[in-house]
Amino acid sequence: MSHFSPLDSIAPRSEGTARCPVRITDIQITPVAFADPPLLNSVGVHEPFALRAVVVMRTEDGTYGLGETYGDEAHLIRLRRAASFLIDADVFNPNQISALVSQSLVDDQGVGGHGTGGMVTTTSLDDRVLSGFDVACLDIQGKILGVPVSTLLGGAVREKVDFSGYLFYKWASHPERDADSWGAALDPAGIVDQARKMIRDYGFKALKLKGGVFPPEQEVEAILALRQEFPQMPLRIDPNGVWTVETAIQVGHQLESVLEYLEDPCLSIVDNAQVRKAITLPIATNMCVVSFNDLPPAIAAEAIDVVLSDHHFWGGLNRSRLLSGIAETFDLRLSMHSNSHLGISFAAMIQLAAATKSIDYACDTHWPWKRPEDDVIVPGVLAIADGSVNVPTAPGLGVELDEAALARLHQQYLDCGITRRDDTSYMRSINPSFELKSPRW
Repeated sequence: MSHFSPLDSIAPRSEGTARCPVRITDIQITPVAFADPPLLNSVGVHEPFALRAVVVMRTEDGTYGLGETYGDEAHLIRLRRAASFLIDADVFNPNQISALVSQSLVDDQGVGGHGTGGMVTTTSLDDRVLSGFDVACLDIQGKILGVPVSTLLGGAVREKVDFSGYLFYKWASHPERDADSWGAALDPAGIVDQARKMIRDYGFKALKLKGGVFPPEQEVEAILALRQEFPQMPLRIDPNGVWTVETAIQVGHQLESVLEYLEDPCLSIVDNAQVRKAITLPIATNMCVVSFNDLPPAIAAEAIDVVLSDHHFWGGLNRSRLLSGIAETFDLRLSMHSNSHLGISFAAMIQLAAATKSIDYACDTHWPWKRPEDDVIVPGVLAIADGSVNVPTAPGLGVELDEAALARLHQQYLDCGITRRDDTSYMRSINPSFELKSPRW
């Protein structure tokens, strides 16, 4: 009996000859900036612009693939160095791609900095650089084979991916800038109003509050106000690890009948394990378990129940499949973490979630906080309706590059003057007394 492989369609082959590699001929790394509202968090406030880097990979047959990753200056340096190592590599050989990225990082002296902004700084260097290239390779593979990326990841197990409404305490506007359409949200009433708008515009069926901004009792009040307004809505709160064990246990007991899970109440595996033993709520994380090295101690300590995966942390979509397998083996549940992102990352998240059966919570996304005009993909493919997004079925990621938009957002990057995310310094420029502290309460 003969067996047909989809790789046979790449090029004619005679009996006994190997598949012809599909060589990478060019990789462009373009930093971009897009408008970001003044969203508050435990380390400060979002700056007026968020940074991303767009990866455009091209092969000798003219196919291009897209990836998206962090846009901080140190990360850009590493991306460009890795890109030079990948020229002439085979897009169908993820082991080769991974090895070349790691090789490019052997001599990382002089770069400095974590390079990904935000507050999660313990991710794997190799994996966070690999991620954007892995996604671009899969986009190319899908286009060549005529299948969506979800097929390459094992096959779609769902046609729609559910997302949660991501609520933030926020100011009405950045200083000396016009107010945005969301308005201020600095108390329970403001958070409830924000949630109403999220549900009205996007139909979300789960809500998450970014906490760690105000004393815990105030944030508990906000969660209870959400419960009163939306009696059946699954709710979550994420204080980004700034609570002590004692505070986390106290809040956990107060909200045991209200939350579907408690996210990152404390920063360490050891502390979260203490909280988990004292309360009945599941503990979720995207801060104390952010790499494969974190999994053994977290599992041994029984510190977590839910891993909020993020392919930007975990080495792309191929290695996120490995995380999914480990989670199934050890009876961990999965959802997805989100940072400020554009449509390429959103498409990658959707393709991965479509092919990951163990994702059984609505995923996080910052998508509603981004202006529709601020993106680098051709519009019309990705939209949140009734709390979910239809999984694109076109080949690859299912989205296409808008080159004019890419040029416009790159110019916006050049004009904004921001080269690395720094929520704390921006907050201190507005409120000099702001203190960075963890745990805070």
